[in-house]
Amino acid sequence: MRPYFEKMTEFGKALKKGQIKRGAANAEMAREGEAAVGLEVARVKNAGFSEEKINARGQMTVWQRLDYILDPGTWCPLHTLYNPADNEEGTTNVIDGIGRIEGKWAVIIGFDNKVMAGAWLAGQYENILRVTDLAKRLHIPLVWLVNCSGAKLTEQEQFYANRRGAGTPFYRHSELNQLGIPVLAGIYGTNPAGGGYQSISPTILFAHKNCNIAVGGAGIVSGMAPKGHFDEETAEAIIDKARHFKGNPPGTVKTHYDETGFFRYVYEEETGVLDGLKSYMKEVPAYHPKYFRVAEPAEPRFPAEELYSLLPMEPKMVYDFDEVLARLVDGSEHMEFRPGYGPEVYTGLCKVDGFLVACIGNRQGYLGKDYPEYADYPGMGGKLYRQGLIKMNEFVTLCGRDRIPIIWFQDTSGIDVGDTAEKAELLGLGQSLVYSIQQTDVPQTLVVLRKGTAAAHYLMGGPQGNDHNAFTLGTAATEINVMHGETAAVAMYSRRLVKEKDAGRPLGPVIDKMNKIASEYRENSRPIYCAKTGLVDEVVPLGELRNYLTAFAGSAYQNPKSICPQHQMILPRIIKG
Repeated sequence: MRPYFEKMTEFGKALKKGQIKRGAANAEMAREGEAAVGLEVARVKNAGFSEEKINARGQMTVWQRLDYILDPGTWCPLHTLYNPADNEEGTTNVIDGIGRIEGKWAVIIGFDNKVMAGAWLAGQYENILRVTDLAKRLHIPLVWLVNCSGAKLTEQEQFYANRRGAGTPFYRHSELNQLGIPVLAGIYGTNPAGGGYQSISPTILFAHKNCNIAVGGAGIVSGMAPKGHFDEETAEAIIDKARHFKGNPPGTVKTHYDETGFFRYVYEEETGVLDGLKSYMKEVPAYHPKYFRVAEPAEPRFPAEELYSLLPMEPKMVYDFDEVLARLVDGSEHMEFRPGYGPEVYTGLCKVDGFLVACIGNRQGYLGKDYPEYADYPGMGGKLYRQGLIKMNEFVTLCGRDRIPIIWFQDTSGIDVGDTAEKAELLGLGQSLVYSIQQTDVPQTLVVLRKGTAAAHYLMGGPQGNDHNAFTLGTAATEINVMHGETAAVAMYSRRLVKEKDAGRPLGPVIDKMNKIASEYRENSRPIYCAKTGLVDEVVPLGELRNYLTAFAGSAYQNPKSICPQHQMILPRIIKG
């Protein structure tokens, strides 16, 4: 299949000086938005004790451990701003992402030992479940840096129990093991109760000499069998037990290396634990990239810097999606599937780091005369119509057949509506796309370039497809909501306006409420809000998007669950005709 993939059709055009000049204001707005996100990221990194204070205790911070274990330049953080419970700490207290260790892609997650010694906090279990789902979808190792002091007891009711509560990750670790996906754990510090199970549930345990893991910590053991109240006698007994267990905490290396053998290895230095993890990652089963690369890796022909001029921060401005894509894929080359049919959607095969990927994205602007063919009104890009939905169904189904990972790019205002659209079967075709995605069983990822709106956000590779969406990225222009705020205000208050008008009452109070709704919609759909609540997994600078696509493609092809030999693929042949 070398003639198909080695040199595809080039697309995209270099920006002219005038275009760059006209885009300067937009580029400045984009960078301002990214800078605002950067400030929030810095706040998370600086939460809790200072690096100097942790180092003075003879410990590395989670950030230092990550820097040590990761191959340089491969770290793609996820969920940095995720804080759905709005914790006062400003974080779920775990740091995670995708990166390479000894040349192998892995999902890496660690407790932030600067914040309450890595305690369980509200929202943390949801963060961890996203991470275990990611390792499962990409079929790559999960590497833990465990340093967990157990639950924040003053808020235990927010996370301890429930169907998706703090204990659920232990089941997910077992699920990963049963799927043949290793969970490697480097263990530091004191890890009682939940921290103990967080430590014992992985596949292989690498321990620092000063760590301990236990069903209950010293504080728990010394407080067992309460009377139902506290008095002087109880207090004295607690003091006596606490002094004993402070000096002799349960579950030390002496117990779990010398006696139980739970710890596979014990290291004198903190870096020794990380070196142990690295040595195992080096031996993790993985295909060499040459098994699946269809061409040598190549940079796009156009600089990523130009994305700042091409992608408008103003949500209603039109742009050329193909030009954006040309700055993200190898050689700015592609094989487009069914060009001209369903013109509101781009579908095509591209290369990222030499690997074959499928790309789907919303095109913008006027779609030409007599389109959509079933209506007497003009079609506009960003919206989905009959042909576009049919084309995506076909393309996704063929990608599943050929085992090609899919990258979605959303900038959608929704699906065409009205009785004409209903007669054109758009409701059924939308659900057909959900069915097509669900049956593919190939990894998929989503970049919400600007708008993710209405059911189209679900259909176009949205994170609601839990079995397939590995992660969702946002940009400084991302806006996710069920509909535009002004549309929502009209939907809520149009009848009220009629009633007030007919009654001869002033419209001002209703108009004020409409403006308030529109404002709240915008505030609660912007990038930082999306990242904090988990609508996206990370807001990424435009210049770094390709790094994430590279990580996705490399991970998807590292140890796939199934293979379609390149010479048996049908989609490239259908495109060629």
